[in-house]
Amino acid sequence: MNTKYQRLFRQNQDEGHFWPSFTDLLTTILLCFILIFVAMMVIKSLQIEEMKKTLDQIMGVRAKLVQDLKEEFSGSNLGVEVDEKTGAIILSTEILFAYDNHELKSGSYTFLDEFVPKYLDVLLRDGYEKYIAEIIIEGHTDRDGSYLYNLQLAQNRAYSVASYILSDDFPYKNIQQHLADKLTVNSKSFSDVRTDENGNYSAKDSRRVEFKFRLKDEEILDKTREILGR
Repeated sequence: MNTKYQRLFRQNQDEGHFWPSFTDLLTTILLCFILIFVAMMVIKSLQIEEMKKTLDQIMGVRAKLVQDLKEEFSGSNLGVEVDEKTGAIILSTEILFAYDNHELKSGSYTFLDEFVPKYLDVLLRDGYEKYIAEIIIEGHTDRDGSYLYNLQLAQNRAYSVASYILSDDFPYKNIQQHLADKLTVNSKSFSDVRTDENGNYSAKDSRRVEFKFRLKDEEILDKTREILGR
């Protein structure tokens, strides 16, 4: 009998030692998970804060860049327009192309030889270049003809401008090196027409080529969303 009771006593004693040890183990594991979670949240918070600072920097760069472009081309004899909100340079297609044509006029080469260096001297100067993600040449048309026809026409016009700037005939080879990995062409057809001073559709003003820039703020926003898991 004593032996039987002794075995039961030892069994109960062993179980009593087991459960507190198992509870301690679970507590330790849970604590580790909590510490890891807190560490990850701190890291995310620091990353987001750093990106906010960078984004604020870029917003300041955008405002200053638009201002510099306005100062460069305001009153210029080149006859170009600067969008005060985006900094886009608006060129009437009459400067570059005949109506319904995508081949550059003979006089347009002289214009581009003067305009492009001035534009890129501002855009790619120290303090700006590292923020520039993309330089876009964008074609726009009036509403004459179908959307698809004008989509192709505007694309061809933008491509003609880009092709000359990157060709052997363009005199500023140092500019070409900077443009190699930044320049793209785009077509808007007549999806973004312009109006006159009375707010009425203007076919003449709608026919244009725009030089635009895109800063790296979009990449930073995408990275922030990735960090947030959205």
